[in-house]
Amino acid sequence: MSGIVTTSTDTDGERRQVERRGSGAISELTLPEARRILITTLLGAAVLSLFLWMVKTVIIAAILGLIIGFYVRPMHLRIFRRVHAANLSAILTLIVVIAPVLVVLAYSYSELADVLGYASQHQGEIVQKIDAAVRRVPFLKDAKSADALGKFVIEMTAYGTRLPLLLKSALKDFSISATIFLFTAFYILIEADKIGGYLSSKIPPRYERLRMALEVNVRGVLYGAIYSTLLTQTLKSIIILMMNLAFHVPLAGALAVVSFIVGFFPIVGSWSVYVPVAIWLVVFRDAVGSATAMVIIGTLVNTVFISTYLRPKIAAEKSHVLNFYWMLVALITGVYTFGLAGILIGPILIGLLKAIVDTVTSGSTWKLIDLDDEAATSAGGE
Repeated sequence: MSGIVTTSTDTDGERRQVERRGSGAISELTLPEARRILITTLLGAAVLSLFLWMVKTVIIAAILGLIIGFYVRPMHLRIFRRVHAANLSAILTLIVVIAPVLVVLAYSYSELADVLGYASQHQGEIVQKIDAAVRRVPFLKDAKSADALGKFVIEMTAYGTRLPLLLKSALKDFSISATIFLFTAFYILIEADKIGGYLSSKIPPRYERLRMALEVNVRGVLYGAIYSTLLTQTLKSIIILMMNLAFHVPLAGALAVVSFIVGFFPIVGSWSVYVPVAIWLVVFRDAVGSATAMVIIGTLVNTVFISTYLRPKIAAEKSHVLNFYWMLVALITGVYTFGLAGILIGPILIGLLKAIVDTVTSGSTWKLIDLDDEAATSAGGE
């Protein structure tokens, strides 16, 4: 009996010693423990590097699937209450979200293909009209631009004829990205609660306040960035559509769709639609006033007001985390640094930085964390 009691006492002493060491100094680590930590860290860094290199081509698709999954999950839950099947509800949710996008893209591709086909059959006529429009400019009326314009038109129409081949060559990468996107969104829809519970269980109690701050900030900036981006892109596309209809521009709907899509990419924006349309009005309609109005409205409303002011303002108000200035910095620098994914990565990074700064600079918060740790250790010892 005495041997058993002694063993139990020794076990409790070792457990308490481990608990004290878990909150002690680094100098208290033994050589085997330090070696194990070093090997584990190096192995983890190597595996993480290989993983990131493996998924680098589909990382944007995975991020978008993650965000879309969380964003449309309320719809999934409403459908689930009707069909009572999680997998079927997730499939129906993705169909509702993706089907209209595919229809619009197919329509836009069909319209643009018809235009490029027409241009390839009327190259000479197009060159003559462009040359005549160039000669109407006072300082270019004696310029010989027909040859250069002819080569340009031929290259553009040749690009149009190669468009199906280009799409076919890009189909492999697109299919892989689309698969990752769909399965990521599907996984998030049906397993969001389990994922959240798993991540929470892996965070020690001492970091619970920091975890909560990070979660609140990331959720807020993501919602604000997605909501403002979709809303402002829709507004800009509607303005493009209205101007096209007002000035009787063909392919009004297709050009509005193109404006919505290209507006997500860095540098390229709705100006890449209304500027060429304005040039077309001058060349083929001799409508200088309409072209000028389109450029002025597009520049002042779409590019300056909506992109520079309205988008960060709405994002900041919806996030309840960042103010207008920091959201503006996050959106602009994020897009120019990370490309398309920067729309989300930029606000996330600044939101994480704000959460860390707020938590670290709050002395009372860290005091409460220390007390929670001591209480948890005492309860475990008892």
